[in-house]
Amino acid sequence: MQFELQPSIENRWVRLEPLLAGDFDALYGVASDPLIWEQHPNKNRYQRDIFATYFQGAIESRGALRVFDNATGALIGSSRYYDLDPAQRSAAIGYTFIARSHWGGEYNRALKTLMLAHAFRYVDRVIFHIGAGNLRSRKAMEKLGGVLIGEVAMSYYGEQSHQNVVYKIDAIDWARP
Repeated sequence: MQFELQPSIENRWVRLEPLLAGDFDALYGVASDPLIWEQHPNKNRYQRDIFATYFQGAIESRGALRVFDNATGALIGSSRYYDLDPAQRSAAIGYTFIARSHWGGEYNRALKTLMLAHAFRYVDRVIFHIGAGNLRSRKAMEKLGGVLIGEVAMSYYGEQSHQNVVYKIDAIDWARP
C-alpha cells in the first residue's frame, strides 16, 4: 500500500486537508504573526516574501496539509509529511505551525496524533526535525513520546542550513491516545 502524503483526515480537534496553491493568502494570514516563529531557526518567516518561499516548498513537497479547527472551521496552520523512505519504512512529520490562539491546548497534540496514526499505517518510524533552540517544540515532542536520537544540520527549502535536533517515534512504542 502506498503512503498517502496528503490525506483528508480528522479527529475531534482538527481536520487536515491537502494544501493547495490557492491557499497562500489564507495561510499567510496565520503565519504573519512574528511570535509563531520566534524560536524557529528562520525567525523572519512571518515576512511575506520569506513565507512565500516556505509556501512554495510546501506545495512542491506534495505532502503539505492545511490544519483546521474542527469546531469552528477556522484555518489554524499547516504541517506536512516529508522524507518518505519506503526501504527504511520511515517518514518525517514537520514544518508545522499553529496559530497562537490555539497554543497550550489540545491542538498540537491532536494534530500530531492524527498524523502519526495515519503514518503508522504505512511506516514503522516517524522522524521529527526541530530547530535546536526551539524549546517549545522540543517539550511538546517529548510529551508526545518522541525520543531524541541526534542532531543534524539541514536546509529548509530555499533557506540556509540550520542545526536541528532529531526525534523519533516508532510504531511499536507509540501508545495511541
